[in-house]
Order: sequence, then structure tokens, then C-alpha cells
Amino acid sequence: MSIFQLLLLIVAGGVFYLFFKQLFSGNHPKRGIDFEAKVADEQIGGINRPDKTFSTPTVEPTRMEQLLNMADEAVEKEDYEEASKALGSALILDPNNSDALQKMAYVSMQKKEYDAAKEVYEKLLSLDESDDMAHALLANVLHKMKDEAGAEKHHEKAIMLDPEYAPHHFNYANTLYDLGRPKEALIGYQKAYALDNTLKTAKEMIVKLEVL
Repeated sequence: MSIFQLLLLIVAGGVFYLFFKQLFSGNHPKRGIDFEAKVADEQIGGINRPDKTFSTPTVEPTRMEQLLNMADEAVEKEDYEEASKALGSALILDPNNSDALQKMAYVSMQKKEYDAAKEVYEKLLSLDESDDMAHALLANVLHKMKDEAGAEKHHEKAIMLDPEYAPHHFNYANTLYDLGRPKEALIGYQKAYALDNTLKTAKEMIVKLEVL
């Protein structure tokens, strides 16, 4: 074997060594592996190939969302009849939708339809007995309906569920004051003001009742 043939053999051996080293290292492109974006907002295409850029489709609101939006717009205009119609349709779609129920109760109160509001708040509580706001609002409805025992029960339940929420104490104090129980009402106003000193009406009632 000549020196030239020996050199060719060494070179060929080196080429085969590098080829198989790269092949078995796994550090080479593979068929069937998807392109992986290096940044979160990387797009296929872009400036160089705008024809290959994919746009994000517009997501249309659901029928429930449309009805709730219609109700909100009607309430802003104080068109409670229209709001009631939209919410009625929403509750046909989903009788247990809490957003629709809460809005319907509010609309019923604005229309002074207390029986309807009471029914809706009771529905909310059947879905979630621990809903302190539903208890408090039901108490307000019952007070307007002259069901004072029921009003007290739900005021106390709301306070038990969230004793740190000042409006619960304030609303209960208002009910007690209306019932001619100023000493108990004073305690409620004091608790409300201690939790939230921005309640100016609570402070005014405290000053008024402390002199009695």
C-alpha cells in the first residue's frame, strides 16, 4: 500500500467516524417533529411570508352572554321591563345561572315586585346556602314584606357567614331601627362603623342614638 492510499484510508475513516457520531448523538433534524416556537408569540409566516400568517378568529358571545348584556344595557336606561324580558329568556336557557338570577332579583326589587324577588333569592340560596349576600338581600326583601322574623333570621345568617363585612351589620341595624329597637340598632351601627369608617350614615346614626 502506497503512502497516498494510506492517507485516503485515514481520511475516509475520519469521515465515517464523524458521520456516525453525528447520527447517533441525536443532534440532527428528525422527520415528523413539529416546528417549536422559541418565543410565546412567534408566528408562522410574518413579514417575509404574510400569506402564511394565521389570524386569530373572532369569538362570538354566547346567547346567554348576549341576553345578560341586553339586560345590563336596559338597566342602565332604567328600562326594567326590557331587562326582565332579557333575563327571563336567559333563565329559560339556564334556570340555575347565578348571574341571571342575581340580576333578575335586582330588577324585581326595582319594580317593587317583592314576591318575585323573594322567590329568586330563595332559589339562589337553594343553589348555595352559604351565599351571605343572598341572605342579606333576602332579609331586606322580607323586611319590606313585613316578615320581620324572617328578615332577622337572614340578617343574622349573613353576619354569621361573613362577620367582617360592614354592610351586613349596617343593614341589620337599619331593620332593627325601623322596628323601634334603637339600642340594638346602635350596636349594629357601631360594629359597621368599626369595620368601615367610610360609612358616614352609620356614624350619623351612632351620634343620633347615643343621646337617647
